[in-house]
Amino acid sequence: MKAHQFALSVSATPTAVTAARHRAVDAIEGWDTVLGNEVVHTAELVISEFVTNAVRHAEAGPVSLSVRLDEQSLRIEVCDDCPELPRPGLPDPCSESGRGLFLVAALADRYGVEPTAVGKCCWAEIALPTNPDHPIVSPLVAQRSC
Repeated sequence: MKAHQFALSVSATPTAVTAARHRAVDAIEGWDTVLGNEVVHTAELVISEFVTNAVRHAEAGPVSLSVRLDEQSLRIEVCDDCPELPRPGLPDPCSESGRGLFLVAALADRYGVEPTAVGKCCWAEIALPTNPDHPIVSPLVAQRSC
């Protein structure tokens, strides 16, 4: 399988989340390797969570998104200029936020966060299926809503 990469930088605005998510999924679907629905939908959710968190916490600078596909996994990285590292914790039951990292942990095979010179970079890896009964190549059902 050929390696693929997509990169995008967006302003830290609420509309950036939808734009980044759609552009990244369009790029993934446009690669000459078609991934199964589960991998694409998982990537879409992880991208949405990471970009939403970056937009909410970025101080002033842009938010960068990178998606990379290789033989074994799809890696998503979102970097921003906020040096505060996210800490997963149990949100209050009535809280409207605070569950994103739980979703990422449940969906991704590996995830983490690393400080950078100007902020942080959150990343997640989604392993590609290796079981012959569940091939990597499968038809996509493109159903997306804002």
